[in-house]
Amino acid sequence: MPLPLSPPLLPQLAKTARTLPVGDGWVYEPKWDGFRAIAFVDGGEVILQSRNGKPLTRYFPELEFLPGCYVLDGEIVLFDAAGRQDFDALGQRIHPAKSRIDMLAATTPTRFIAFDLLAEAHELLLELPQAQRRDRLARVVEAPVDLTPATEDPAEAEPWLRNAEGVIAKRQDARYCPGERVGMVKIKRVRTIDAVIVGWRPGKEENTLGSLILGLYDDAGELRVVGHSSGFKAAEKRELPGRLAPYETGQRGMGDPSRWNSERELEWIGVRPELVVEVTFDHVSNNRIRHGTKVTRWREYKDPSDCRMDQLLY
Repeated sequence: MPLPLSPPLLPQLAKTARTLPVGDGWVYEPKWDGFRAIAFVDGGEVILQSRNGKPLTRYFPELEFLPGCYVLDGEIVLFDAAGRQDFDALGQRIHPAKSRIDMLAATTPTRFIAFDLLAEAHELLLELPQAQRRDRLARVVEAPVDLTPATEDPAEAEPWLRNAEGVIAKRQDARYCPGERVGMVKIKRVRTIDAVIVGWRPGKEENTLGSLILGLYDDAGELRVVGHSSGFKAAEKRELPGRLAPYETGQRGMGDPSRWNSERELEWIGVRPELVVEVTFDHVSNNRIRHGTKVTRWREYKDPSDCRMDQLLY
């Protein structure tokens, strides 16, 4: 008898919230920084599918699952030597060459962290409440697959907002709804640093700003680019080029990876490192900030030399 589910299957999604929901009926799990994946295990055969239904199996030959008949929802995560999640290294695992895939599987192995059970022994579990699916998941998952931690105490979940990627909160009475944002919310970790403006990129419209290029000083006193901030209002996009004009160095270019570490060919305009902004963001990877970086205020009296890389450690 075949599995009651087959790919492609869209995973259940989460709404975004600013704070942990509290009260009866919630359970909390850490938010992982990896590739969302659904694992279809039928005997000794495993099919891995991405969040948008694309096949992932060939990219992660090192992942192993106990033989059986079940479908897991989870995350493929890559940890560095220090035990930190490394999303950039994970992205390198998607490569067309099998030889490189095999090499990376040996040098940068991943782990599958399970957080839901969608089918077991030919039984479809989507209509069961989350609490029952979690109980059955805990009985099914064994090494080499990891079971995500979970707690009903919001106080125990708070450290994940400070030290992990955030929290996923789930209604324990909710059924599993593929492709829908119901029954669960995500609360991302939000961090704040002061950064030096080292350049800017023009916007799509003429004479507008698209993003600020941000830098921090390392221990050797070198100013290193750590990311960019966008998401400005229309009025700010029109005003900021004039505000930055007196500080321009005359240096311009098109996406130099050695300097700007950009994956796309984008025009940049250099400015003297004299302006400081406070920015919020929710993730650091390889000493770069990403995910929703926004300027919260301008720090006119902040010494740029005080904007140091060690801010990214906390």
